[in-house]
Amino acid sequence: MSSDPLWTIFVNACLINNFVLAYFLGICPFLGVSAKLATATRMGGAVTFVMLISSTCAFGIHRLLTLLDAPFLTLISFIAVIASSVQLVEMFIKKVSPALFRALGIFLPLITTNCAILALALFQTNKGYGFGQCIVYALGGGAGFTLALVLMAGVREKLELAQMPDVVRGTALALVVAGILSVAFMGFAGLGS
Repeated sequence: MSSDPLWTIFVNACLINNFVLAYFLGICPFLGVSAKLATATRMGGAVTFVMLISSTCAFGIHRLLTLLDAPFLTLISFIAVIASSVQLVEMFIKKVSPALFRALGIFLPLITTNCAILALALFQTNKGYGFGQCIVYALGGGAGFTLALVLMAGVREKLELAQMPDVVRGTALALVVAGILSVAFMGFAGLGS
């Protein structure tokens, strides 16, 4: 079991090793849903919830498969848990907020294939985190994912009002902004060990 304090695990997952801006995982919803701040915030909340559920289940599954001496089933088990939790989130959002369900569109079911969530489960088991550390790591990863989405959405909303050539608008501008955000987050690398 790792002896890292909980606050360092949170800061590490949120800022230093941000899944989107440092590891470049979860880029699909990062670029697709970050056009509007409200949508980005809600997508970040959904991803954080799925990360929390997946992290909790991954901890138990890893322990069980280690006891059964069947580590070869780890990856497929993690994928099944992630897909199931995404389906629960999708049904909940569709029932509670149909407008949000339509706003998130195809990106909501794509949480299933979001590599940041699978990476969270794999990274926490490789680091040997205990249950509490897994929860904090998931919350930090989700907060970092949400932070990246919100920052990108805020910048993109401001840039809609700016005058610029048509050739720069759209995807090209989104990629440039994502690159600048990524370079800015590299500054947090000095905080890590």
